[in-house]
Amino acid sequence: MKLHLGCWKRNIPGFTNVDICDLPHVHHRRSAEDLSVFPTNSAELIYASHVFEYFDRQEAEKVLREWHRVLVPGGTLRIAVPDFSALIKVYKKYGNLEKILGPLYGRMAVAAKKGEKIIYHKTVYDFKSLKALLESSGFKNARRYDWKKTIHKDYDDHSQAYVPHMDKERGLLISLNVEAKK
Repeated sequence: MKLHLGCWKRNIPGFTNVDICDLPHVHHRRSAEDLSVFPTNSAELIYASHVFEYFDRQEAEKVLREWHRVLVPGGTLRIAVPDFSALIKVYKKYGNLEKILGPLYGRMAVAAKKGEKIIYHKTVYDFKSLKALLESSGFKNARRYDWKKTIHKDYDDHSQAYVPHMDKERGLLISLNVEAKK
């Protein structure tokens, strides 16, 4: 089984979709921190693109341990979050705070069980901090991945976020794309 956590409007064939939004392709309407509907050692891949930053630092390790529980031994967690190091480079290059506010704060309106809910990013990561957190949560071999070499490369999401917007040839990737093994 392949899980797509925080899928939102993206429906990648072959994935079981988990999201808090009420959308027709969502198989399990729930927060990505609660995978209790899935047995231990049941997923070969968990893909979580720009959902993990909605959990604060105090929740983060608990969330990762739940994701770790669901992965099969040797399974892959593929996670993408705003890259704080890249956002600093963007700010230094352009001197324009507006270019980084979206990825930094991530205000998003979602249709939830109790009506519309506004959610925000609660933290940021650089590679060093995310790798350390993954390792303290039981993951190993954390490394950056190239979104162009994934099975979900044809489904544009924030793992493909660049500044200038959509300039995938000359722009700066502002998504920290990391995968780790159970």
